[in-house]
Amino acid sequence: MTVLIILLSLCLIILSIFVVVSRNLLASIILFSAYGLIMALVWQQLGAPVLALAEVVVESGIISVLFVVSVFRTSKDDVE
Repeated sequence: MTVLIILLSLCLIILSIFVVVSRNLLASIILFSAYGLIMALVWQQLGAPVLALAEVVVESGIISVLFVVSVFRTSKDDVE
């Protein structure tokens, strides 16, 4: 179990770097959603299944959808 948590932690670190460095907003949202799913796996492995479920629903579900909607509703003219 310890090796799995270490591998998941490395994936979290790599994903967080890619989220920050990515210049494409949609790619950052997808990577952020993947970060939430892997974080849910970490919570499950640490024995917190309710927290893992909340992580999936809130971060990977609701927040990602809100981010995608806000990116598509914002035009390039508003950003520049």
